[in-house]
Amino acid sequence: MNFDLFGRARIRVASWLSALALLIAGPAVADIYLVPMDLAQTDHLKAYGVAYWYIEQGVNIHWLLNYRGGSFLTEGGDFLRKQAILKGVTIETITSGKRDRILEEIASANMSDVLLEKAPKVAIYTPPGRQPWDDAVTLALTYAEIPYETLWDEEVLGGELEKYDWLHLHHEDFTGQYGRFYQSFKDAEWYRRQQVLYEKLAREAGYAKVSEHKKAVVRKLKTYISRGGFLFAMCSATDTYDIALASARTDICDVMYDGDPPEQNCQSRLDFSETVAFENFRLVMNPLIYEYSNIDVSNYSQAVGAEKDYFSLFEFSAKYDPVPAMLTQNHVSVVKGFLGQTTAFRRSIIKRHITVMGESPGGDEVKYLHGKVGKGTFSFLGGHDPEDYQHAVGDPPTDLALHKNSPGYRLILNNILFPAAKKKEQKT
Repeated sequence: MNFDLFGRARIRVASWLSALALLIAGPAVADIYLVPMDLAQTDHLKAYGVAYWYIEQGVNIHWLLNYRGGSFLTEGGDFLRKQAILKGVTIETITSGKRDRILEEIASANMSDVLLEKAPKVAIYTPPGRQPWDDAVTLALTYAEIPYETLWDEEVLGGELEKYDWLHLHHEDFTGQYGRFYQSFKDAEWYRRQQVLYEKLAREAGYAKVSEHKKAVVRKLKTYISRGGFLFAMCSATDTYDIALASARTDICDVMYDGDPPEQNCQSRLDFSETVAFENFRLVMNPLIYEYSNIDVSNYSQAVGAEKDYFSLFEFSAKYDPVPAMLTQNHVSVVKGFLGQTTAFRRSIIKRHITVMGESPGGDEVKYLHGKVGKGTFSFLGGHDPEDYQHAVGDPPTDLALHKNSPGYRLILNNILFPAAKKKEQKT
């Protein structure tokens, strides 16, 4: 009996002393971490994945626009530092004084502090089965370990887009001309298999032609953007998207693509009021030429050559124009060029309200642009693979472990985090 009384007394004393110690020490102080995105970063691409993971954990993370290449600032337990180290990402533990000095510097310069508050749900529009080419966005998401789901025409037309905050268009030909590969690959097994599949799915969806099926898809995609979605496209998914929108009331496909010739006056029947980025473009009507229209300026880039092909990123006001500022965050201002079926966009054909974010010397070759449709936005980046200058059909996928600091791939991942930004910061 005496032992029990003394034991309980000792427990009460110990509890009281622990409470007193907490009162004296005050509340626990979280560590403050900076994920640098300048040349100090060992793996820029994985850093985006770490930032995305932080958001998923419910941790407040701040994107410091124009500060050290668009660094990330957060605070919390040691598990944040350990996650970055595990992924091979450089992370700095800083004092509250250092943080305050950083925020003072941001307040007095062309910089901004944007809160990332919600991890966007990501989807990739991609056909079923393996294609004989790779997709840079899929590679980037996989390497950065950012989760995504895939969908295609059936899901788009079935209304499933509304489940996602962000959508990437794989290198699709929305005109129904199978990538204009007829001249080079009409006898290839993958080409024949693709045509059979596309025609089958079009019929099942109630359309007589693949081109009509794709036109229905692009209209759904436009509605998705207008309702607040974020869309990102590269290569042929950029210009063929607008061409499909413009040709809603005419047939631009030749006999080898849809069984009958195009309308003779199809060029004059294009409706540019329906397009989102381009206008007054001219179609390439020879079905054997590997080109859709004069939107693309691939020939210019090929003439320049890999050693001299590059484009410059514009610097935007981080405080007053934060959207393009977010989308152009980088540790360099000049990015090496890369080809694609659609390499870059002719400036004279871009609509006036579109924001040009990256261009090549000379001014007529725009590589990177951004626009708004209703409540949502889209970004188009020309070219196929930022780290493979001339990626050909059948080439192996790029190993991003060899390109951890790729400026071109950073542009892709900027777009992934963009929807996470607190909405009041998004002004255009």
